[in-house]
Amino acid sequence: MHAEADLIVARPEGLYCPAGNFYIDPWRPVDRAVITHAHSDHARWGSAHYLAHHDSAPILRRRLGEDITLQTLAYGEVIEHHGVRLSLHPAGHVLGSSQVRLEHGGRVWVASGDYKLENDGTCAPFEAVRCDTFITESTFGLPIYRWPTQPELFAEINAWWRQNAEAGRTSVLYAYALGKAQRLLHGVDASIGPIVAHGAVEPINAIYGAAGVVLPPTFLASDPALDKAALARSLVIAPPSAGRTTWLRRFGANPSDAFASGWMQLRGTRRRRGVDRGFVVSDHADWPGLQSAILATGAERVFVTHGSVAVMVRWLSEQGLQAQGFSTEYGDQDDADDADKSTAGSTTITPDPE
Repeated sequence: MHAEADLIVARPEGLYCPAGNFYIDPWRPVDRAVITHAHSDHARWGSAHYLAHHDSAPILRRRLGEDITLQTLAYGEVIEHHGVRLSLHPAGHVLGSSQVRLEHGGRVWVASGDYKLENDGTCAPFEAVRCDTFITESTFGLPIYRWPTQPELFAEINAWWRQNAEAGRTSVLYAYALGKAQRLLHGVDASIGPIVAHGAVEPINAIYGAAGVVLPPTFLASDPALDKAALARSLVIAPPSAGRTTWLRRFGANPSDAFASGWMQLRGTRRRRGVDRGFVVSDHADWPGLQSAILATGAERVFVTHGSVAVMVRWLSEQGLQAQGFSTEYGDQDDADDADKSTAGSTTITPDPE
């Protein structure tokens, strides 16, 4: 991916557009960075100028600093920079997540960032963007990964929570603070009992609420309105890192815990996590979703950035497409996403081992 005619090339700093002199989700500080979404492996601290979707702005400022230079666009709004026409289009991953469309010299490229196809009600749903060349993620690019539908997923979660509440046992559900937590909150049956949000989750909830996303009321664990009986019926949404802290002691000696992740589809993963239950839910596309999204672009060339690269490249080649992969520093969002700007400057992303 380094022909002179390419609109995007791989450089040590990240994905670079030579014609426009800017980067997309760079993993090193650069002069101009276009950010697909606010997860910490795609939005790194230190660049001089950022461009992202309007809805990403409050999250980026919270994580990277209020004083960053940040320009925002609406979906479909076009700007021109050094002759390159740039626009952002919904990726369906988390609030504000975007695909980046570039047009120059009669060619159209799209960089997907992270995406999923099922509309979860908490962000603008994925839109296929026609292009000549598509740069796609492949986090779950293996045939084994096939997600349950939204109704199936929440029927399982609600049944688990209800059973625990009837037994007087707190339900602790681990989920990433940005995106996954709000998706779960939006979908669960809030009539079962009180919902407690960890301190890392609550500020992101407020940002989603300000953007018009409907979420149920939540409490902090220290809220005096929650007595012991209420806590025993509650659902607790917390980031994975909370499971390694004394914070959990607030919920008694024997809470029931679960982890929400696409990795839960693999046998043995729940045991390695040491939790009672695993719910298969991801903010990334599954195998059929990746196939559908890529083919819907009509692209003849496809570059695969991270995940199961070799398998996806082989499948694309079998479909008659020009396909290849290359190494990046993206990964499944990890525990750095539990925090804000204190960890966002890190340039090393280690995928979470769930």
